[in-house]
Amino acid sequence: MYVIGTAGHVDHGKSTLIQALTGIDPDRLQEEKNRGMTIDLGFAWLELPSGKEVSIVDVPGHERFIKNMLAGIGGIDLALLVVAADEGVMPQTREHLAIIDLLGINECIVVITKTDLVEKDFVDLVQEEVREEISKTNLSQSNMIAVSAFTGENLEELKQFIDKSLLHRPERKNLDRPRLPIDRSFSITGFGTVVTGTLIDGELSIGQELEVIPGRKKVRVRGLESHKQKKDKITAGTRAAVNLSGINASDLSRGQVLTIPGWLRPTRTADAKIKMIDNAPGAIKHNLEISFHWMAAESMARIRLLDSNILEDGEEGWVQIILDNPLPLVKGDFFVIRTSQGTLCGGKIVETSVKRHKRNDTHLIERLESLHGNDSKEVILKTIESKDALSPLEISHSTSIPEDQVRSILFSLTTSENIITLNFGKNEIIYSSQNWKQIKDSCLEYISTHHADRPLSQGPSKEEIRSKLRINSDIFLEIVNQLEKEAILIQDGPILRLPNHVPTLSPIQEKIVHDYISTLKAQPNNPPTDNPIEEELLSYIVEKGLVIKVNTGIIYESQAYSKQIEIIVEYIKTNGSITVGETRDLLTASRKYVLPLLESMDQNHLTRRSNDNRFLY
Repeated sequence: MYVIGTAGHVDHGKSTLIQALTGIDPDRLQEEKNRGMTIDLGFAWLELPSGKEVSIVDVPGHERFIKNMLAGIGGIDLALLVVAADEGVMPQTREHLAIIDLLGINECIVVITKTDLVEKDFVDLVQEEVREEISKTNLSQSNMIAVSAFTGENLEELKQFIDKSLLHRPERKNLDRPRLPIDRSFSITGFGTVVTGTLIDGELSIGQELEVIPGRKKVRVRGLESHKQKKDKITAGTRAAVNLSGINASDLSRGQVLTIPGWLRPTRTADAKIKMIDNAPGAIKHNLEISFHWMAAESMARIRLLDSNILEDGEEGWVQIILDNPLPLVKGDFFVIRTSQGTLCGGKIVETSVKRHKRNDTHLIERLESLHGNDSKEVILKTIESKDALSPLEISHSTSIPEDQVRSILFSLTTSENIITLNFGKNEIIYSSQNWKQIKDSCLEYISTHHADRPLSQGPSKEEIRSKLRINSDIFLEIVNQLEKEAILIQDGPILRLPNHVPTLSPIQEKIVHDYISTLKAQPNNPPTDNPIEEELLSYIVEKGLVIKVNTGIIYESQAYSKQIEIIVEYIKTNGSITVGETRDLLTASRKYVLPLLESMDQNHLTRRSNDNRFLY
């Protein structure tokens, strides 16, 4: 299904034209009927001669309601630029035309209305005037037709024009990530919350769990309707009303997005390429405060120029948008930028959730140009390089390239050694070769530093390295496995070490350790606590299993510890349980030693405590 949107100056007959074509009055509000002027978005639908049914979004033409116009024009496939024959091109004609051009809407029909009010020669003059205006845009080849909603002149021909314009229009990609920007929310007695909007891609079906972004509120689809017909499922390009459970209409607002859970996140920053309109009412300067319009949403923002100091009429440039309010932007989305002076420019999102960039960085601009280009392989590679780790599905979401195409390209990138794939369970994580090298280098550096600082230690724990790298536990485990395959490191249980690292005591250290262990053996059940050993040596003999550290101050020679455990376990087997006092008498040891010993047995699940008694676990 396709969506048509009107555009044009106030009082040029947009709503009247739609009513004449469809029989539906798109002006919903009583104030609109009283004033004879469209204030907010209106909706209708039309069956074309081919039998296709199309949705129509009617937008206000008055300058004061340009924000409402922007909220409705973003998801359309075909624009009807309406120009009245008795007035010709007017200020909002030019602004609406510029907006259509900026939003990448490359299908347009120019409709000259009110032909019944003027002579034919005057209609010809208006057509020439409009042709000159659109010649400066990507819509220069648009069809043009003169009609009268009052007499019905050429209305059937206009339907034929619409049919032909949509005949070869490609279907929207189904990226399995439905997005419905909300342009209205309200409550209906007996049904509850309803939202309306145009489904950008993917599908929605009854019973489906969805998420409202921003807000991350989970909802469920109770009902679907399009053109007042109930539906079990709707597809991309459909204008729809969605009945939701799990949320109140008062908790929703224009500009939020309805989508499947888990993939879409609001962002405050995005990189984009913008183009200034011709005869723009102002210039874009670095750090200018702007009004950012995307889908049905609006946010104040600042714009940072990345490759220039100022942009004026018709110029293009790379920018970073810093939003006051986070929005769920996606690569490839179009937007419009305005100030109090009017519409200045628009552009296309290239990357979201980005860090603050250094200006006039040639490497940055080269990377952004690659992300902006049509080479899918280059776009995917640059996307992977700019992120820490991505799954194929996340790459698809980030690049707006279908997942099956992503997987095909990933295979070729793996073959050419541009990327590395880690598999854990049913999941895959992709690293660029560059980012993988950084991970290897960081692991080597952290482990080497640990070996240098603590030469007697086996090595750092996996958790210590993982926390320094700030990597998810499951992913880190696969990273370690891969690095071990590459002979970068060795896993010793929970410990990581370099292949050539072997902790070795010097002769002096060996004597210190021998003497220390001898003192512990001399009093096996009451080992001395006033004969401290250097912490590094202690860690070494603990790792080697020569001694057992029960708590900070109490350390047993390992065989002595095992013997005590054996005695306690045998006692419990014979008597059913043991108390602290019985343990003290049994081992001829003071309470100072007995309590930590029993607690260590509890922690190791050898015993369990119930009041004053210990039982076998």
